[in-house]
Amino acid sequence: IHFRKTNWEDAMKACADLGDGWRLPTRLELLIMYDNKDEIGGFAKFIYWSSMEYGNGSAWVQDFFNGGQYDFGENFFHYVRAVRDIKK
Repeated sequence: IHFRKTNWEDAMKACADLGDGWRLPTRLELLIMYDNKDEIGGFAKFIYWSSMEYGNGSAWVQDFFNGGQYDFGENFFHYVRAVRDIKK
């Protein structure tokens, strides 16, 4: 599920509000999504939030333009792609 740009805290809440199991992806999950973006589809060539905090007041992001991962202040506005674990 893809959301509009938002800050990190609101991104975390929006994913959780989707219900059981929905969340922001981890850094590794975002990297896998980036590596497979053409097959998955629907990504903007901009920055997406991960669920992983970097330090006090910042979190890791994935750049879907150049593939880099960076830390950004949680008050910045970036894209959100919610994920959910597959239940067997």
